[in-house]
Amino acid sequence: MTDRLTVTLTKAGRTKIRYPAELVADTGTRITVRAPWAAPGVRDFGFVRFEPGDVFTEHFWRDRWYAVKEVRTGEGVLKGWYCDVTRPASVQDGVILIEDLDLDLWVSADGSTVLRLDEDEFAESGLADTDPEAAAEAVRALDALDAQARSTAGLSALLA
Repeated sequence: MTDRLTVTLTKAGRTKIRYPAELVADTGTRITVRAPWAAPGVRDFGFVRFEPGDVFTEHFWRDRWYAVKEVRTGEGVLKGWYCDVTRPASVQDGVILIEDLDLDLWVSADGSTVLRLDEDEFAESGLADTDPEAAAEAVRALDALDAQARSTAGLSALLA
């Protein structure tokens, strides 16, 4: 495996974003990469701002229905964790392929804020009708991330 990979995130069969990333580790089950904020400009969610210079250390699992992204400023200050509910990741020819299933979770750096995001988009996606098993896995994944984030160990326990 190369030290440089391309992360490709799809949603509803279309490429949402594609960006280069540096391989940090690959255990065979979890692959970890590091990448700068890849979208153009600033994205202000109200509870966090992603901006040029931010660094994402991203953890993708081949056997879990989510990805966890640790977000830091360019100076290394932890902003928090952004979690995407996805189908399990696959790696092919230097590309990490992830399918976004709409559900997300934000956890602030100090763990005091845990926000479930985009549940309305998930409901509108129709996944529960077109692929009920995947929809159930997605809901279980969001619930598991939420519970882990609110536990005393926090999300860090997933990444140890």
